[in-house]
Amino acid sequence: MSSQDDEPEFRVLAFVLMTAVVLALGLAVGIGIQKSRGTGSTMAAAAPAPATAVAAPVGDDASVVVENGVVKFYFASGKADLAPGALDALADAIRSAKSGKRLTLSGFHDATGDPAFNAELAKQRAMVVRDALVGAGVAESAMELRKPEQTTGSGNNAEARRVEVVIAP
Repeated sequence: MSSQDDEPEFRVLAFVLMTAVVLALGLAVGIGIQKSRGTGSTMAAAAPAPATAVAAPVGDDASVVVENGVVKFYFASGKADLAPGALDALADAIRSAKSGKRLTLSGFHDATGDPAFNAELAKQRAMVVRDALVGAGVAESAMELRKPEQTTGSGNNAEARRVEVVIAP
């Protein structure tokens, strides 16, 4: 056999390898783009919160929505970390509190796990939201932490783990 007989096989092998490399690179870039869009940390922090109803979370990530004038902070299971864009979502509440209106903060939890731990975690979450408001210049006297009659939130677990901020009329 001569070396010219093997050349077509090498070309096919080279083509297959190059195709595999290009596909692998494309997949890696695609996954990177998807992850950056999925977290939304830079986009959520820059974009103001919508004033209309937004679908409640279904996953285990922290998020914030404004629904009918109520700011709802959703929390990951077992955590009290605010979602990106929290202060943007609180803009109306901050303005209202600084103009003399009162804010009511209520913490809820899901039905899984130890009820005493969940109640304490709901309180910690409300305190984190309160601290964010204080950091934005809202006086503590303009806020009320109100424990709801039923602290176990409604809806699925992701919807139940929330703190609501309501501007008093």
